[in-house]
Amino acid sequence: MSVLALVRHGESQWNLENRFTGWVDVPLSAKGLEEAKSAGEKLKKENFHFDKAYTSDLQRAQHTLRLILEKLGQSGIPVERDKALNERHYGDLQGLNKAETAKKFGDEQVKIWRRSYDIAPPNGESLKDTAARTLPYFKSKVLKDLKAGSNVLVAAHGNSLRSIVMHLDHLTKKQVLELNLATGVPIVYRLDKDLKILSKRTLS
Repeated sequence: MSVLALVRHGESQWNLENRFTGWVDVPLSAKGLEEAKSAGEKLKKENFHFDKAYTSDLQRAQHTLRLILEKLGQSGIPVERDKALNERHYGDLQGLNKAETAKKFGDEQVKIWRRSYDIAPPNGESLKDTAARTLPYFKSKVLKDLKAGSNVLVAAHGNSLRSIVMHLDHLTKKQVLELNLATGVPIVYRLDKDLKILSKRTLS
């Protein structure tokens, strides 16, 4: 049996300011730092030990991972960073305030851009586009480790992780529309040697 823990990074400064962030490399907010530490505490309480960790090319995910591993006392495990796990690129929306954008384009249009599977914001990525780069990496790296019996921790972003959860949980395009992953909250899967999911828990 192996364990996979997925953690969306703690609140970033632009999460706090209600801005579309995407690939802009903003830091964690003060609250985000505490959320990352809390995620580490929750995993420590459950006595999880990880053999390897993966994160994105962006500092908010990397910092979250570092704080979690420090709390776990597992800072020495191998860590791989790759932009395949980056947040969805929000194109022309990056840096814009979400409320102001909703006033300009309408709540429903912005919800579609944010939550739909295959509709991209102007000059940006849809969740389908994000999955097209995230899932091949996840399957070739993370699933390979899990298949070998390793326990793996992934600290990434709302949409790269949504694509992974959609794959693992066999969600439809309609179901993923309503899927929202909280910042700093671990989602833990236990899998057998054939990668069949035995259990799923959210450590909220």
